[in-house]
Amino acid sequence: MGLLSLAIWLPIAFGVLLLAVGNDRHAGVVRTIALVGALVAFVVTIPLVTGFDTSSAAMQFQEKLPWIARFNVNYHLGVDGLSVWFVLLTAFITIVVVIAGWEVITDRVAQYNGAFLILSGLMVGVFSALDGLLFYVFFEATLIPMYIIIGVWGGPRRVYAAFKFFLYTLLGSLLMLVALVYLYFKSGGSFDILTWHKLPLPLSVQALLFFAFFAAFSVKVPMWPVHTWLPDAHVEAPTGGSVVLAAIMLKLGAYGFLRFSMPIAPDAAREYAWVMIALSLIAVLYIGLVALVQQDMKKLVAYSSIAHMGFVTLGFFIFNELGVAGAIVQMISHGFVSGAMFLCIGVLYDRVHSREIASYGGVANTMPKFAAFAVLFAMANCGLPGTAGFVGEWMVILGAVQYNFWIALAAATTLIFGAAYTLWMVKRVYFGDVANDDVKALQDINGREFLMLSVLAVAVLWMGLYPKPFTDVMQVSVTELLRHVAVSKIQ
Repeated sequence: MGLLSLAIWLPIAFGVLLLAVGNDRHAGVVRTIALVGALVAFVVTIPLVTGFDTSSAAMQFQEKLPWIARFNVNYHLGVDGLSVWFVLLTAFITIVVVIAGWEVITDRVAQYNGAFLILSGLMVGVFSALDGLLFYVFFEATLIPMYIIIGVWGGPRRVYAAFKFFLYTLLGSLLMLVALVYLYFKSGGSFDILTWHKLPLPLSVQALLFFAFFAAFSVKVPMWPVHTWLPDAHVEAPTGGSVVLAAIMLKLGAYGFLRFSMPIAPDAAREYAWVMIALSLIAVLYIGLVALVQQDMKKLVAYSSIAHMGFVTLGFFIFNELGVAGAIVQMISHGFVSGAMFLCIGVLYDRVHSREIASYGGVANTMPKFAAFAVLFAMANCGLPGTAGFVGEWMVILGAVQYNFWIALAAATTLIFGAAYTLWMVKRVYFGDVANDDVKALQDINGREFLMLSVLAVAVLWMGLYPKPFTDVMQVSVTELLRHVAVSKIQ
């Protein structure tokens, strides 16, 4: 087994172990096993970055074994500068989620942690699969643990939210399966994604493939107007589910555009870039306004995520290095910031059992340490310079200026809307006089919560103050992707 196989199968093995032997009578042991599994899986991913050759755009740490030999399907893994950080991010967020649920989850503890560990391995599989069928299996399999997480440990409307999440994302993927089968036959019986990148295809075929992939990936991002499943899923999901959904699962769709839509159908990507840019700007502008009127903190951050992911798809389809690199940086930073925002909401919900903004006020008076973390993450969500939230947005805006000034101006309004809805929430929840007896009785964060938020605060500040390690790893791969997309593949 290579490093990528270990990163996939170690957390899955620990998850299956928990499902097999865990029960609530030994909850402490179960939590410890889950934390060890998450830590081991994270340690395995570190050499992927430390040993990464930043001068090469080729796939690295490749593994290839025959899987279904009759149909030339291979267990083929590898990462490049576009994907390696997401493997690390997935393993990192899994540790945070296990720690976040340590005292909060008291029912079916083994199944809860097992579901997250299995989900972690499957998501790493999505980011590292280089075989089309293998990618599809991992991509669809991620739905099962998240469906269970929302449906079992979610809120009062959890079954409705879980069904909506599952149906939206599954239906979109069926067209992608048709596209994968077409490419298999077109390439002479190969599921190799890198082979598909070189296929000369007429524009009409590329357009059909582009929109087939669009159906799958736009729902996952999610882009407007197929975004309506996300607020429901976030509101009903337990805190850990919201963290993984925002920090990692939304990135699966955006990553799909980089690995499939743009390199396999480059002419169609250029031809229909205006559609992607228009939908991205609607997400930035309209969804930003929708976030302004939310009364539920989780819904506000969920709509904020849709607006920020609109920035990501905008960066991809302006076809310059600043835009694409900025979009990938935005994906990573959004993983840290949105995950931290949902954890902060979870800390309050565990104490007051309300997500309504009106239920709070003056929290900083009774929870000063927690409020310091919460305000830092809120500032990062606004795109404050010096935090992770600023770097990607700024790069995308600069790239958009090179592409079209008016598109850049429209995109930059997200900084105004982001500051408006985030600061409005911060003011109402954290500052002012203590609003009620619930807030008056609040206890500040304990050691577990302090550790969890501290780790994320370090990540947010490190990426904001010194983004060079992130951009260095992806730079050559971004350049190669844009060179590839610029060359016509029309027969």
